Amino acid sequence: MKPAPFEYLRPGTLEEALVALDHDDAKIIAGGQTLVPMMNFRLVAPERLVDINGIAELSRINETEGGIRIGALVRHAQAARDPLLKNAFPVVADAMRHVAHLAVRNRGTIGGSLCHADPSAEWPLLISLLDGGIEIAGGSGTRTCTPGEFFFAPLMTDLADDEVLTGVVLPRLPAGTGMAFDEIAQRAGDFAVVACGATVEMGGDRIVSARLAFGGLSDVPVRMADVEQAMAGATVADIAGAVAGCADGLEPNEDMHAAADYRRSLAPVLARRVLTAAAGRAGGRE
Repeated sequence: MKPAPFEYLRPGTLEEALVALDHDDAKIIAGGQTLVPMMNFRLVAPERLVDINGIAELSRINETEGGIRIGALVRHAQAARDPLLKNAFPVVADAMRHVAHLAVRNRGTIGGSLCHADPSAEWPLLISLLDGGIEIAGGSGTRTCTPGEFFFAPLMTDLADDEVLTGVVLPRLPAGTGMAFDEIAQRAGDFAVVACGATVEMGGDRIVSARLAFGGLSDVPVRMADVEQAMAGATVADIAGAVAGCADGLEPNEDMHAAADYRRSLAPVLARRVLTAAAGRAGGRE
């Protein structure tokens, strides 16, 4: 099928894009990996498409005071090979290997993934794990929100119709922090049945601090606060016990890919795997 007729605008600046979005039925297009198929199947039929690919400032990865800023137009493949991200957040490259297929990684954007807000996607999980600040611009000004404020339901976010997600800022972690990511999918390139990421800071043979986040276990990415608290002062040998019941209180969705019980059963397996790997990488151990 072909999409319904639409007006196409390609602004060259963020200000022009915000003016173009001042319309009753306008959609932003960047990588188009989700929007174009939906338009072709007539699941959505926007009257106006605002192509933001001409806004160069949204395609950059820069160091900021205390962190790294990733523009909304940065492609998955670009993020995977960027030297700044590889040095500060190697977990990003780990996760990007699981994103769909080469063509999608070359065209799909970070901003598009975050705005689509699929609870099994890699970028929402990463931003939650790394406490990223999500930058948004609109007609009334700019604002920054946390992942907990931005994601509130599957495929639903706090982004208003006249706003543009412009980028995310990842605060730097302590030097030597280990990171790891893994997921289980039916086939390589499919959305994850369950995905998991972790960071671990070690002090000698003890864990100083840890973070653990899941995708696919809830309507939004989930940070496991109880496990993170239990990890403080623990050893690597304590990980298995700490994560044993980590998904017991969650109600994952059931669909054609997996039952809720199966998703819950995968959680401690992945949690143990990524926390152990992150601890092994902490301080350059691996």
